Amino acid sequence: MKAATLSKLGVMGILVLALGGCSSWDNMSHRQKSTVTGAGLGGVAGAVITGGGVLGTVGGAAIGGVIGDQVGKNK
Repeated sequence: MKAATLSKLGVMGILVLALGGCSSWDNMSHRQKSTVTGAGLGGVAGAVITGGGVLGTVGGAAIGGVIGDQVGKNK
């Protein structure tokens, strides 16, 4: 397999695991939901920007999670 295909599969696997972790979504506070959503969107954005790079995906998820947390604390 090509490296790009493996990267895409890795990103998809991470997203599946993240969505599986949302099974307790109803029990989460608004701030926690914002953090999870921000991390998911940031991870996808980081993967797209870096062409599926692991560092970009993880970095995007971390930055998105922090932004989501800060936005969610105001509600």
